[in-house]
Amino acid sequence: MTICGYVHIVAGVRRTSREEVFRLHAQFCKALGDANRLLIIVELRDGARTVNEISGAIGASQSLTSRHLGVLREKGLVRAERDGNFVRYSLADRRILSAIELLLDASRAGTRSDPRAQRLTPARALRAL
Repeated sequence: MTICGYVHIVAGVRRTSREEVFRLHAQFCKALGDANRLLIIVELRDGARTVNEISGAIGASQSLTSRHLGVLREKGLVRAERDGNFVRYSLADRRILSAIELLLDASRAGTRSDPRAQRLTPARALRAL
């Protein structure tokens, strides 16, 4: 959905409901407002992983990774499934990867004067992570 389409839909909602929708979206965006959480999401693009696997891949401690996974779970971005002694985390909806790619695209557009940023495509940035 485009931003214009989204604004049109939200404009037709009761004022209090519209404010609630924006509050929920702000909370969702807060979940994406940390580099480690973005790294976790990108790390889960290839399938379910344990905290140990994720923490090793992103270079963070297990406790920090667990805290970030808790935030992502609370916001509905990842889900957890018990697998024997382990808990495996996976993306709740793969479309979040498209959202991150869109954010990378937008940030690249904002830095057009920087030749290094111009060489970084969203797909390349996701693969680099």
